[in-house]
Amino acid sequence: MGEIIQEEKQKGGKRKAKHHSTHIDMTPMVDLMCLLITFFMLTTAFSKSKVMEIALPEKKPVANPPQVPKARIVNIILGPENKVYWYPGMVENPKSPPPLQETNFSDQGIRKLLLDRNKFLFKKVAAFREKTIKENPTMSRDSLLANIKRFNKLDDSGPIVLIKAYKEARYANIVDIIDEMAICNIIRYAIVDINYVEDGMVKTALAGSTPSANPQK
Repeated sequence: MGEIIQEEKQKGGKRKAKHHSTHIDMTPMVDLMCLLITFFMLTTAFSKSKVMEIALPEKKPVANPPQVPKARIVNIILGPENKVYWYPGMVENPKSPPPLQETNFSDQGIRKLLLDRNKFLFKKVAAFREKTIKENPTMSRDSLLANIKRFNKLDDSGPIVLIKAYKEARYANIVDIIDEMAICNIIRYAIVDINYVEDGMVKTALAGSTPSANPQK
């Protein structure tokens, strides 16, 4: 704390200020600094950053990529106003494309479709988690994830999802669909550009030529 300047009386009633050297007591400041450091250490430990795990492709291009069965391909197109369209397989004839089926981000929408397509791997991973919790609860999280990644790598029946965004789609919907990939344990998916055929398919669906349908296998 700063020292108080005292005044001395002189003859004639005048007062003369008594000057002291400048001195500040830093003890309260040190205590306050220690409290602030403790506060920030605790709040930083409790607040965890929200991250999203994304399966990234290999850095080196593959010379002979494996052939993908058309039955495993699921095309998801993000439309305007939070609309979601999908169709299986590939467009064989650009002049006669398959109709788009409309769904949404609800539990009975795109999530149900992905879970139905990926039910074998999803049940296998869920059963492994449950068995690990009962029989080996002390297993570390890294070991658990390593075993799950092994299941994912050996899977040859799950869907291969191609995510495409229409020109009027919202960025938030891309985050939503990637969340659905993680929830449904979809391992093989990619965000690719929409082609001119699919662009016309979305325009036709928006015009009302394609009736909306619930996702079915």
